[in-house]
Amino acid sequence: MINPEMTIEDLRQEAQQLQKELTEHSYRYHVLDDPVIDDAAYDMMLKRLVALEEQYPELCTPDSPTRRVGAPPLAEFETAAHSVPMLSLDNGFSDEDILAFHQRNIKSLGARELNYTAEPKLDGVAVELTYEDGVLVLATTRGDGTTGEVITDNIRTINAVPLRLQKGAGPIPEFIEVRGEVIIRQADFAALNKARLRNGEAPFANPRNAAAGSLRQLDSKITAGRPLTIFVYGLGLARGLAFKSQGEMLERVKQFGFPVNPNIRSNIKIKEVLEHYRRLVEMRPALDYEIDGMVIKVDELAMQAALGEKVKSPRWAIAYKFPPTEKTTRINDIVIQVGRTGTLTPVAVLEPVNVGGVVVSRATLHNADEIKRKDIRIGDRALVTRAGDVIPKVVKVFPQERKGNEKPFVMPGTCPECGSAAHRSEEEAAVKCVNAACPAQFKERVRHFVSKKGMDIDGLGKKLVDQLAEQGLVASFADLFRLDLVKLISLERMGEKSASNLLAAIEKAKRVDMPRFVFALGIDHTGENAARLLAQRFETIEALMDADYLAIESIHGMGEKTAHAVTRFFSIPENRAVLREMAAAGVVIHNTLYGGADRNTDQGKSHVFAGKTVVLTGTLTLFKRADAKEKLLALGAKVTGSVSAKTDYLIAGEKAGSKLKKAEGLNVPVLDEEKFKTMLEGGA
Repeated sequence: MINPEMTIEDLRQEAQQLQKELTEHSYRYHVLDDPVIDDAAYDMMLKRLVALEEQYPELCTPDSPTRRVGAPPLAEFETAAHSVPMLSLDNGFSDEDILAFHQRNIKSLGARELNYTAEPKLDGVAVELTYEDGVLVLATTRGDGTTGEVITDNIRTINAVPLRLQKGAGPIPEFIEVRGEVIIRQADFAALNKARLRNGEAPFANPRNAAAGSLRQLDSKITAGRPLTIFVYGLGLARGLAFKSQGEMLERVKQFGFPVNPNIRSNIKIKEVLEHYRRLVEMRPALDYEIDGMVIKVDELAMQAALGEKVKSPRWAIAYKFPPTEKTTRINDIVIQVGRTGTLTPVAVLEPVNVGGVVVSRATLHNADEIKRKDIRIGDRALVTRAGDVIPKVVKVFPQERKGNEKPFVMPGTCPECGSAAHRSEEEAAVKCVNAACPAQFKERVRHFVSKKGMDIDGLGKKLVDQLAEQGLVASFADLFRLDLVKLISLERMGEKSASNLLAAIEKAKRVDMPRFVFALGIDHTGENAARLLAQRFETIEALMDADYLAIESIHGMGEKTAHAVTRFFSIPENRAVLREMAAAGVVIHNTLYGGADRNTDQGKSHVFAGKTVVLTGTLTLFKRADAKEKLLALGAKVTGSVSAKTDYLIAGEKAGSKLKKAEGLNVPVLDEEKFKTMLEGGA
């Protein structure tokens, strides 16, 4: 109960003191592992603060500990681009792989020796936390590496995440993006599943799935009830900070109030890296959280920068994966799967078995050479693993357990889908269907084309794609955009409403971002990040089609294989014809990422948005918010989530709220969408 004799200033001082003390106690508990009060005392203090802020909302600050209890449910997740891409890691599975990684670094840098940081590879969900002037303003998932979902309200519910940075590490940076892994500890996971079973709910398969599901709740009050925690391992963009090494950076962020894993070793030689890996393998069963390997990073940040990145991964880091979890089961059959490049891959059909928390019923056998080398037969008892704890594969079979009815597998000489000859070249082990019109290849290409990360045509699932191809309604990508109601309702189990919904989704997909379109084409070695780099370099699809190998290979981060694959794809007349047909069918490819020849050219440096701090607010109609942010980032701008005196421009769409008022109060220039578009195009 609040004393009616207290003035608002008295209440403000009490609230501020409670906020300060609760933040300090949370830091001592989650980071220092050195609490000085018990849980009951903490809960009483929090209850008092909640009461104060409920009666006097003006006392609630953005970094108040009460923000951890959840916010009103969202209708859907917004997305936000990462200032610096969150790349994936190359994997190593042996000491030889790691030593080869080390030698590549030595050779590239011309160094005699290198130091490394070795960190447990946590099996959780990667996130990025953005702080402005020390206050958490944005949190996103990794997403596709370039754009993630905004989960700020959900992240605020995690007690181990500081809502305001501690000042123990010196001056607070004006802007910092902190990256970490959200996890659920083993004991908490067991308690969570026990409670779900008690409530008649299905248990989670493993802690990682539970963490991912918890972070993707539209109602953050549900997230607040889940036992999430975090370990921080890196930074994105940071201003006002300077570090020499990975180890120094980790020590600094720990002082800011972030939990850093205690089993990290920094500034160690490659021999010590391998020794630490073996220690982690031994420690793994006793840890109260899941790890699936060790991440090795060049310790000195200047050397990281010198080594740079490939399209999908940094050259200065590698994941040394643990020996995978293995289970025995039986191979009931071996079938052939035809991929979109025509490769015939043998797949083992297994008696279902739980491997590392996932039920596995199929496992790749790679190719005929692998089957021969391992002497795999239909009916064999087999040891199955998940390679890298992800992809199921057969490790070996047990010939001593054979009963005589097992059958050797013979690779077919023809494609099981189209009956055409299957050919194996001298250079590779893969057997491929030589028929370019093979329906299996085409079906796989169409599924890739319409996928969520491609053209994103909702309603075009596997069965429907198969029907469309088998009945001759779709023989090329362009045919998708020529479908009509009469054609669709002729299909089995396709009603008029479903057909209308699909046509609406196809119509919506006709206007597509260039990175999505390039990715959707399914060009060899051209994933999402490569597609994004191409869109930044070439303004139109026509410019990309006419580009030569040297122009593509010269793009920073573009590999030789991708450059060859892209130029080869667009040199094929049939491929160019399909693109013309799509354009004739109404497909419009727009490009909001185009930044010219390079971000570092004189043109890029002279653009009006180069080096500027920009905030987006309200509902944009001419751009998707993520597209607008990507365009600004490509021009060298910094896009933040809140308005301050350091903001150079506010771009305001419809229904702009408090950010617009704050910008006007600080005399920050406000741009409507038309002005923003003009400045993007003209740079003035």
